[in-house]
Amino acid sequence: MGKSRTRRFRRPQFSPTGDRPAELAAAENGAERAEVDGPAAELLEKLQHPSADVRECACAGLARLVQQPPALPDLARRDAVRRLGPLLLDPSLAVRETAAGALRNLSACGGFEVCDDMVTKDIMTPLVALLKECSAGLDSDEMSPPEKKDQSRSSIENIANEAVNVLWNVCECSSRALSIFNKEGCLEIVLTYLSRFSTNVDLAVSVAYCLQTVTEDNVELLKSFSGPALQVLESALLSPVGSLEYILLKTLVAGTIWNLKDIIPSKGQAEIINAILKTLSEVLEVDAGEVVIRMKEAEMHRLKAAAEAEDPPENANGDGLIEDDEMEEIPRKKKVRRKTFISDLLPPTNKELREATALLTAQQTALELIVNMCCSEDPSDDEWEELSSSDESDAHTENSLSEGGGQLLSPLCLSHEIHTALTSCLIPKKIFERTAFPNSIAVDVCSRNPTWKPLIRKMSTVQCRALMCLQSLVSLLDVEHLGGAPALQALVQHLSQLLFSQPDFAKHVDFLEAISSALRALLQTMASENISQVKPTLEPWLMTVFCRLQTIGCFLLEVATRDPSLVVAGEALDALFDVFADGREAERASVQIKLLPALKEFQPVFKAKIRKEGKGKYSPDQLCVLDNVKTNLRRFVAYQETVEKRLTT
Repeated sequence: MGKSRTRRFRRPQFSPTGDRPAELAAAENGAERAEVDGPAAELLEKLQHPSADVRECACAGLARLVQQPPALPDLARRDAVRRLGPLLLDPSLAVRETAAGALRNLSACGGFEVCDDMVTKDIMTPLVALLKECSAGLDSDEMSPPEKKDQSRSSIENIANEAVNVLWNVCECSSRALSIFNKEGCLEIVLTYLSRFSTNVDLAVSVAYCLQTVTEDNVELLKSFSGPALQVLESALLSPVGSLEYILLKTLVAGTIWNLKDIIPSKGQAEIINAILKTLSEVLEVDAGEVVIRMKEAEMHRLKAAAEAEDPPENANGDGLIEDDEMEEIPRKKKVRRKTFISDLLPPTNKELREATALLTAQQTALELIVNMCCSEDPSDDEWEELSSSDESDAHTENSLSEGGGQLLSPLCLSHEIHTALTSCLIPKKIFERTAFPNSIAVDVCSRNPTWKPLIRKMSTVQCRALMCLQSLVSLLDVEHLGGAPALQALVQHLSQLLFSQPDFAKHVDFLEAISSALRALLQTMASENISQVKPTLEPWLMTVFCRLQTIGCFLLEVATRDPSLVVAGEALDALFDVFADGREAERASVQIKLLPALKEFQPVFKAKIRKEGKGKYSPDQLCVLDNVKTNLRRFVAYQETVEKRLTT
């Protein structure tokens, strides 16, 4: 609770693309039939086939199969990881790429347990060997004749990209994988790939994601960063923007450099922080809605040009044609052949969608990074143990909660360097702009096209992250740096309008939580500074938020107490703590929905479920999170008891 945690988002996955010879296409058809009849057994058997084409086809089939959750247990029983692993070093480059792609999808779809199992089954040995071979291959390729260089380099870089994604996934989920990363010199290898950002931004982005993950709280790895390594990161951070994917790259590199702040000499801290926030400011300055509209128009023009160039006969071979709703966007003429893939990896031809997605991802990442820059570190394990060790700690917690107005969040802090950089880069203004609802035209454009529709969710996520950022900044910055009293009054008006315009909160839980927290922080700041509030705006908002706090509270309470997954229950409890942590409206709403008796009844059940199910079903990282939730649940119950006493006396 408190500090914004980086959540694990579904990875873009591998999907085999490109033309296939007739015999390989036939083999693929056989693989697809195998997915229906007996997927795992037949595909895994073909991994040993003497023909490289058949092995490649089997890997491609497995890359699709692992995206179907029911198939994962069967693949685990048949030891798919041990059978795919050796193919990372197959004599055929095509087999290496599809094998790495299958393992990438497995690690992305399988989650923590599957990734940990992959490390147990020694996937790191062939994976590290492959990464080293790719690095050496790229170096030797520089000496190749020009006519062979481009094709060879492209193949090796494609393999490296898939391998880095596997490395990223397993290192995020497994401490053992992270330890191997440190010991095997993987940092030097991936930095070599990153240094090629000017010629292969896709590979560089994958490396940047991986680096942001492995540098977080990794003291051992930080010791390995030398001057040349930091120079590679600096070059990527300061690189000119060649496309929107470069914006994502620069944002991820900024996050990595923030993780390395402890090894940067104090005299260079201000310069580094300013460079990071300048990058994030540039990311947030872009109007994502306008970009989505522009990119969709560019895609339409490209498809139209392709249709006119191909000029296929009308209604010839209908399969593989684009949907009718997409045809409406292509003025007249011909339908265009377009491959679709089960995977959520965008084919290279969807360059406009990739660009728009990259920008929205960059903005979300930038906002999450700003929140974390504004938050202090979480308590150490020793501090948690000390707080949880005795009945005296309960009394201490209860008193501190009462004195702090029920503040359960980690205390915010802001160094002079961060404060200066935030204001000089106009971060508050740009965050405020991102709190608006997504561009209605962009939403309409995306809603009419299945492949673009997921961007609506991404645009909404950016808005919620901006509201979370706003909450942090309002709590941290002086009123003058927020624009003074008139700016805060205008901000209340703006947020209230956002709140009133949202018709169905039951379907927008993240938005309600984010805007409620931002408004609460804003009103508390105004009260502490004796800034008058606009009554016509405030009074209806108080009634609205009171009623809707009850709605969100009942919803979260239902999830926490009834969902069979402890992880889901823990997330719901965490959200409850944040929503009802402080503020008179939150206190009144918590009493109305009888939050305290419900949580007191659920508390022993939650503890018992952790003891009974924890070690067998959940990873060590998940158990650590659940243990923190259990501790915070005890504290929150103590706080709610003081609330009820105060309100009933």
